[in-house]
Amino acid sequence: MAHHTHHPKSADDPSFKLPESLAALGVPLVGIGGVLLAIGLIMGLLFGPTSEVHGQTRGPWSFTLSAYLVAFTFCFSISLGCLFFVLIQHLCRAGWSVVIRRVAELFMIAIPALSILFIPILLSVWSDSGVLFRWSDASFGDHHGIPQLVWAEKLRYLNSGWFTLRSVIYLVLLSGLAIYYFKLSRLQDETGALSLTERMQARSGPAVMVFSLVTTFAAFDWLMSLAPMWFSTMFGVYFFAGSILAAHCAIAATTYLLQSRGAIRDEVTVEHYHDLGKFLFGFVTFWTYIAFSQFMLIWYANIPEETEWFYTRLQGNWQTLSYALIFFHWMFPFLGLLSRHVRRRPNLVFAWSIYLLVVHFVELYWIVMPEFGKTLGGFGGLLAAALLTLGMLGLYTGGLLWFIRCKQIKVLAVRDPRLPESLAFENL
Repeated sequence: MAHHTHHPKSADDPSFKLPESLAALGVPLVGIGGVLLAIGLIMGLLFGPTSEVHGQTRGPWSFTLSAYLVAFTFCFSISLGCLFFVLIQHLCRAGWSVVIRRVAELFMIAIPALSILFIPILLSVWSDSGVLFRWSDASFGDHHGIPQLVWAEKLRYLNSGWFTLRSVIYLVLLSGLAIYYFKLSRLQDETGALSLTERMQARSGPAVMVFSLVTTFAAFDWLMSLAPMWFSTMFGVYFFAGSILAAHCAIAATTYLLQSRGAIRDEVTVEHYHDLGKFLFGFVTFWTYIAFSQFMLIWYANIPEETEWFYTRLQGNWQTLSYALIFFHWMFPFLGLLSRHVRRRPNLVFAWSIYLLVVHFVELYWIVMPEFGKTLGGFGGLLAAALLTLGMLGLYTGGLLWFIRCKQIKVLAVRDPRLPESLAFENL
């Protein structure tokens, strides 16, 4: 339920600004991130493993690019999920979430910058060597005994030019949505105009449809096509399930960190953390449902070309990781978030958010890296992958902090017409 009250603070209250202790981290994080990313790339090339995949040798460069794709997808999935969070709040005309929506908007606006970090992945498909996406190797069909007619049909969709054009379309559309909603939300900070909320609401329906199509096909292209002869119509929803879970984790964790540094302490209450905790629990369950449904249908049909993807992940060390994900991505957080008492404790919601973000990264590693080969990567490879991810995270978070500081962006939508409703929000 909600009680309408008036905001007790002015729109220029210092508690609505990014705390200086966090703002000061922006440039150092970008610098450290860039260095770690470079070290990770060098280590991957020096110590990355070599693997045989269906008679095709894949070397350290393939491993390094695969690990880079994991790191990029991890950061991108958070921003993607946050974009959906913003769209769905406007579509549902939600009031409870106004005090945390700006946090989601800040992650969402990173999509245009992340598009630049996608360039190495895009360039890899023009090498004609199958260094990352095996279908970009002209001899892939012959190596794998695929009939020429079948492979020719595949190449009508999986080719460098068409892949590049689709990827650019995805990134332009997602960036456009993010910029549009971010600009209007910031403009409302200045004007408080109700018409801006009405505009965002009116366009949220078509925006969600565009988002759904783009996310689905981006998942097909950037992740599913790593196994070019495998297909699953559920894969887009599967990727979305992980992204929206990661987004709620990022929103909860960032809100907690902001409050720990003195920002929005009075605005975000236990009630909001309770709802975020419910979403964490709900999307853990949703991810499990989608992941199991995809596996069960393929296992039940037992058609060789469909079982290949899961068969690869049930060999060697990947089998151990597959079973571990059942426990660590479902059972453990499901039981841990089940209690209302846990969801009403901000420090526990924060802890579970960090835990689930780590598990989300492991899941993406499990999605991408088996297509490189049977090995998990060895110590050197795993260290390179970790450094690449930490470097990407440094650029991602440091860039955001720098952007917020430079543009003097408030961490709360201070003149949203539903702000009083959000401030007074209480769970039944």
